[in-house]
Amino acid sequence: MKTNTAQLLADLEKRAQKVLTTVKGYRDIELNELNRKSGAESWSALECLEHLNLYGDYYLPEMEKSILGARKSESETFKPGVIGNYFANLMKAKPDGSLKKMKSPKDKIPAASNLSMTTVDRFLKQTEHLLHLLQLARNKDLTKAKTPISISKMIRLRLGDTFRFYVYHIERHVAQAERSR
Repeated sequence: MKTNTAQLLADLEKRAQKVLTTVKGYRDIELNELNRKSGAESWSALECLEHLNLYGDYYLPEMEKSILGARKSESETFKPGVIGNYFANLMKAKPDGSLKKMKSPKDKIPAASNLSMTTVDRFLKQTEHLLHLLQLARNKDLTKAKTPISISKMIRLRLGDTFRFYVYHIERHVAQAERSR
């Protein structure tokens, strides 16, 4: 499934921009509402964002390193890798909006329920950084540039797959945050 690189990046940028707009609205919501959980096993809106912040702490620097070291693209297409495509599609919502349930790694589970607006601000800053990286990647080879994944540095995904996984993961948990409010 080859895809046009410019179209892929434009789609990911649009998705990230939509999430950014949604979460900017959290600044106008009471902190106790953002910390509210619907059940003992569920996450609050802020816990969803903190989970994403933990992933951003890892993936944003890795994607930036990959972009800075990547060659200029000689092709206008991106070809997903088998593993990267699998991970990206695992994160992405199905056409009916449903998601495959998954367990988070222990080091990416938000520790505290009483988080502050700093969590929102940190998420917004990370999302703006992501948008900047998507711009920087426009003339890079997203198929040949690689990034290690958070659970094993031995597994390296194509940069385009890492972007897809990361953005779909953000969409997944911002939707979860919206449902929790």
